[in-house]
Amino acid sequence: MPTSPPVARHLIKSGKATPYWSNGIFCIRLNYDTKAHTQEIVVGVDPGSKKEGFTVKSQSHTYLNVQADAHNKVSKKVAKRCELRRGRRSRKCPNRKNRMNRLANKERIPAGTRARWDWKLRILQWLSKLYPITHVCVEDIKAQTKQYQKKWNQSFSPLEVGKQWFYSEIRKRWELLTLQGWETKEIRDRLALKKSSKKLADTFEAHCVDSWCLAYHTVRGSEIPDNTDIFCIAPIPIRRRELYRQNPQKGGKRPRYGGTRCLQTVKNTLVRHVKYGLLRVSGHQNGKLTLSEISSSKQVVFQAKQEDYKILKRINFRYRPMV
Repeated sequence: MPTSPPVARHLIKSGKATPYWSNGIFCIRLNYDTKAHTQEIVVGVDPGSKKEGFTVKSQSHTYLNVQADAHNKVSKKVAKRCELRRGRRSRKCPNRKNRMNRLANKERIPAGTRARWDWKLRILQWLSKLYPITHVCVEDIKAQTKQYQKKWNQSFSPLEVGKQWFYSEIRKRWELLTLQGWETKEIRDRLALKKSSKKLADTFEAHCVDSWCLAYHTVRGSEIPDNTDIFCIAPIPIRRRELYRQNPQKGGKRPRYGGTRCLQTVKNTLVRHVKYGLLRVSGHQNGKLTLSEISSSKQVVFQAKQEDYKILKRINFRYRPMV
């Protein structure tokens, strides 16, 4: 269960706990057996098109507020990949013949929809490793449908398809609760909490205030948020392996491009540089690694010497300190 900083320092100093970091969150792991009694901890989830809010809360305390950037750029990449494949078939180069769609009439989720909702599920799985989560409360969102259309209209909506898949995955591990948007607003108004109109701002009032209300509705507790610090995260844009670049280079050649490994090192591995501190692996150049900032894509060290950095562990997303 979560504990206070003084108790954590005492456990580490006495050797009863081992400290470690999990994607920017400081944690401890107990080295002795304890009783299996835990309290109910809920995660409030406020989905959004650009930003999303997650709040981990129990009846006694608000443990963590996470504001995440939405994963919303996969559909354009899939469309571009389809366009390039069709272009290659018209050129005089080795390629396979066009074949029928083997995915037709099969239950599947489009790549863009799957990436958007799987990103939320990955965050919940990461939080479940830090806290013994028992409930997940989600603000239910619905696709805009017209009255003269039948029920089958909802099955063709990417929003409805992804949402139902997300709910089914949650029910496999936790207890699911849902609230409508107007119900969340009533809770927020009753508690005299204000929501900011600046949806892209990195503040508690932008999205985490709604996720906190969802968590409060499930486990109750104090009517005033005791923790308004937010932890901002974003998915890392990984460029998968491409056979050739999209545009030819000098001489009409298309060099190899992309991949998830750099000189036998997995991309987005956390390293500690002697001069710049914590960085992540983002590429390689002339047989040496390129290191970038954790919170952005800004490259800091272009050709890092092997004796100047130490490999720590792999990170799953970009994160910024609490504000």
